[in-house]
Amino acid sequence: MPDSISPAGLHDSRFADLGVTIEDGGGTIRVWSGRATTIDVVLFDDHDLDWAIDERPLTPVGGGIWEARIETLRPGARYALRVDGPHGPGDVFNPETLLLDPYGRGLVSGGPGDHRSVVVDSSFDWGGIAKPRVPRDRTVIYEAHVKGLTKRHPDIPPALHGTYAGLGHPAMIDHLQALGVTSVELLPIHAFESEPRLLALGLANYWGYNTLGFFAPHTAYATQDARRSGPTAVLKELKRTVRALHAAGIEVILDVVYNHTAELELGGPRSSFRGIDNRAYYRQREDGAYIDVTGCGNAVDTSTDAAARLILDSLRYWSNEVQIDGFRFDLAVTLGRDGQHVYDAQHPLLRAIAEDPMLRDDKIIAEPWDVGLGGWHTGGFGDGWQEWNDRYRDGVRNFWLGDIDYLRRAGTSPSGVGGLATHLAGSAPLFGAERGPLAGVNFITAHDGFTLRDLVSYDVKHNDANGEEGRDGADTNRSFNHGAEGETSLDNILAARRRAMRNLIGTLLLSAGVPMLTAGDEMGRTQLGNNNAYCHDSALTWVDWQLADWQVDLLGHVRTLTRLRAENPALRPVRYADADDEVPEASVIHWFDAEGAPMTQASWTDPEQRTLQYVATSTPAHEPDNCVLLVIHGREDDAEVVLPPAGSASSYVSLWSSADEQPLDRGARFAPGDRLAVSGPTLHLLRAE
Repeated sequence: MPDSISPAGLHDSRFADLGVTIEDGGGTIRVWSGRATTIDVVLFDDHDLDWAIDERPLTPVGGGIWEARIETLRPGARYALRVDGPHGPGDVFNPETLLLDPYGRGLVSGGPGDHRSVVVDSSFDWGGIAKPRVPRDRTVIYEAHVKGLTKRHPDIPPALHGTYAGLGHPAMIDHLQALGVTSVELLPIHAFESEPRLLALGLANYWGYNTLGFFAPHTAYATQDARRSGPTAVLKELKRTVRALHAAGIEVILDVVYNHTAELELGGPRSSFRGIDNRAYYRQREDGAYIDVTGCGNAVDTSTDAAARLILDSLRYWSNEVQIDGFRFDLAVTLGRDGQHVYDAQHPLLRAIAEDPMLRDDKIIAEPWDVGLGGWHTGGFGDGWQEWNDRYRDGVRNFWLGDIDYLRRAGTSPSGVGGLATHLAGSAPLFGAERGPLAGVNFITAHDGFTLRDLVSYDVKHNDANGEEGRDGADTNRSFNHGAEGETSLDNILAARRRAMRNLIGTLLLSAGVPMLTAGDEMGRTQLGNNNAYCHDSALTWVDWQLADWQVDLLGHVRTLTRLRAENPALRPVRYADADDEVPEASVIHWFDAEGAPMTQASWTDPEQRTLQYVATSTPAHEPDNCVLLVIHGREDDAEVVLPPAGSASSYVSLWSSADEQPLDRGARFAPGDRLAVSGPTLHLLRAE
């Protein structure tokens, strides 16, 4: 086993064609283990997972590779591995345990802990439909759960509810296109299973962050017909969905969990990696104790060639074979930890992912933290990487929620507009001039945490149903219930909550950077205050498509905002620019106070200064010049704002306001110097013409 990863190791030919390769007359299986003394492949009956019909030894061929050619190893064949080896510290070999092939493309299960790899037929006709390749500056990401998004949609046939096919149904594609999103980011669809602890509580791992195999799609998201037909049919159903989304111009991004596996802590399930070569795949001390930087019991050791190469091969497979457009890496810092378990932005695996010819044009997005020592690294990934911007999330929540709450209680504000301005302009202190504003993926909510509606309706989490006595989930949410905890019938509170949602989502879609919406937020979905609903596969987490009038209005606002973002390149700069610099594809920004005067240093640092205007002017490479004005008022009292100069334009036209309950295309015109009345916390967008 190599002691540490090297760039050469990632391209070592010894690791080529691992798994099963189909040829005329049968198939060849290749398995890597640096410490095994014997490896056998066991073949099973097509209908009975417990009926072994053949067992063959694999032969070592050098470099830790074992292989065998077997005439019956063809599409549909079910198989498992038996591996034996030494029993020193960190070794947990057991030849009686049936193990999944780490490179297995298909998987069938007889229940928890009872799995077999399956050979699949990967052939598919893509019909000449290519990846959309949406430019970063035009990207609007929509984070969604395959089942949760489609389970209750009234225009999707019941047989397709909760499935890949449901995701590719015309009714769902119509919603995505009307919403104005360009890229669907799916919660994990790699094969996964629920932890024994959850099963004992009658719960399930709904989100899917508990991976069994990095090459096989999750079978439970396929239709009943596909499941009955087997893993090849499951894979083809997924490919048909990707093809349908691509035909509509929509990208598919996968949330991938390469930082840990479903084998959990030592003593947990032994389904694959642990039994094949525990010391090569998991971070551990000399005595074999795991070093867990993920909070999930184990951490994949990407400082070894075998683990790092498996991750790279998995990405290539999904990008090439399934035509996936990009990847969001869960706890990506774990992937960048070296042999001493310290994060390195130049880790060979991180650089290989960003620079690999097969992946170079895909979207590569890091969740830039893990739970280990020194685990927070937002802004700390290199070229080619985008990152979830948690600083953006916290800053925007603070301005529109926490600060408003504080103003109500204390009469003064804890902060002014400086922090929000930084985030509106693309978080330059985090990403720097070389990477630019599009390195950041902005979000207000995600699958993990409160929904948008709950963010403005609850001061504290309500997670009792998770079976952990309320210990799980974040305690610091920067939320604000606006005067009542949870559901209420008080009109003034409901109105304040609706406006807060419009302010939050308006800020998201009008900020520089790449915005990410969470499925259901466009319609005000609630999880009743549960901010960690990972274990609920129920109506609590499924999107409800039966909408009240105010939800229809909110959906209209989101559609309007995505359209305005697409129409106004000044809102989506590719590069940063200093004041008055004419940088192609950058937006020159001038900042003004409520009186229309340039912001002073005192204004930036004054916590009572809660009103801000900025004029952004861009000269895009392939679009007309564009100039917009954004007016931000972060107080509940009324005010009048003097509109600033509009560059060479003579007037402003109103495009959108969060003060409106319904999105109105009013087109009201104002001249520079006119007074704009604002009432309560408000966001206004105008365009200079």
